[in-house]
Amino acid sequence: MDQYVAGLIDAACAAAAPLAVASSARKDAALRAAAQGLHDRRQDVLAANAEDLRAAEAAGLAKAMMDRLRLTEGRIAEMAEGLRQVAALADPVGEIMGGWRRPNGLRIEKVRVPIGVILMIYEARPNVTADAAALCLKSGNAVILRGGKEALRSNAAIAAVLADALRGAGLPPEAVQLVNTADRAALDLLLKAEGRIDLVIPRGGEGLIRAVVEKSRIPVIKHYRGVCHTFVDASADLDMAERVAFNAKCQRPAVCNAMETLLVHRDVAAAFLPRMAARLSAAGCELRGDERARALVPAMKPAAEQDWHAEYNDLILSIRVVDSLDAAMDHIARYGSRHSDAILTRDLANARAFAAQVDSAAVFINTSTRFNDGGQFGMGAEIGISTDKLHARGPMALPELTSYKYVVYGDGQIRE
Repeated sequence: MDQYVAGLIDAACAAAAPLAVASSARKDAALRAAAQGLHDRRQDVLAANAEDLRAAEAAGLAKAMMDRLRLTEGRIAEMAEGLRQVAALADPVGEIMGGWRRPNGLRIEKVRVPIGVILMIYEARPNVTADAAALCLKSGNAVILRGGKEALRSNAAIAAVLADALRGAGLPPEAVQLVNTADRAALDLLLKAEGRIDLVIPRGGEGLIRAVVEKSRIPVIKHYRGVCHTFVDASADLDMAERVAFNAKCQRPAVCNAMETLLVHRDVAAAFLPRMAARLSAAGCELRGDERARALVPAMKPAAEQDWHAEYNDLILSIRVVDSLDAAMDHIARYGSRHSDAILTRDLANARAFAAQVDSAAVFINTSTRFNDGGQFGMGAEIGISTDKLHARGPMALPELTSYKYVVYGDGQIRE
């Protein structure tokens, strides 16, 4: 295992140097070729995914994880479109972020550069293979992809398309490395490769991310949980609030930007909660409420303390009636995960207060938390959503996958 992992790291490091200086045209050609390759070889990818699904179902994989694992022609088309979108974006590498001249004549520029070698760790979401590779390629980084054991066949089929596209564009195919074993010893060795791997990005459940943080000797960008809230303010348009809240919970409940807790101002609770509960229940969503919510909708189950902390990743929703905007923000500060939180209001002052005071990676005014996504933000595919405050926060796309260095121009100056 030591030799296998060392080979992966050596190959990625060797590929990182030419990739860092590769032209935008060559990188974009590889991305477009990969998009076409996914379309042309979609039946191969679907066949590999079908094998993964059969094995996962036999192993009793949870419903939410099965949804993340499943590929369809539509999802493959979305992956391909994500590659094209990344190709169409501006290349961040070489961007001059700032510049100035010193009194002694020195000219200093702050220039974007690739990070180097990135280790991407993720669970049963084979689309991440394409998304992560695309973003790392465009930003000039080599990437080592370590997907979940549930998706080994799917990931291998996608990685084969990517390798061929890189090769065809004259770029080293080793710039995208796939860990083709589920043995945890491989991951443990990768996380010790300090000085060779520059950054680790885990994407998955809280247990996975905490385990990576505990073991890694390499900087980690992460989010632990997606406990996302929607607050229906006293001034909210209730028709809009119903539509937005339903989308935030039910459009795709197994993802990190889905709403897990609905907060409703007491002044509109009686008018809003029964209709909202009826629509959610009709969609199969289990409701767990506090005493005031249950007084209005007795069919709700009582919410326990742990429900306010829960990332369900399922059709389950916690509901609380609050007395004020401040009470809603206090609840979010106590139980939230600094991921995605929304207010539905027609009060501009309340909207501004919520945006200023809620300490989350993304704050939404009169729209769904489901928009916290690189593609929806116009960034193309994303490599993940960070709730950290250092280096990157929110959807991580091309600029977040670069660092910078200073380039200093002179004409013979020496320091006295």
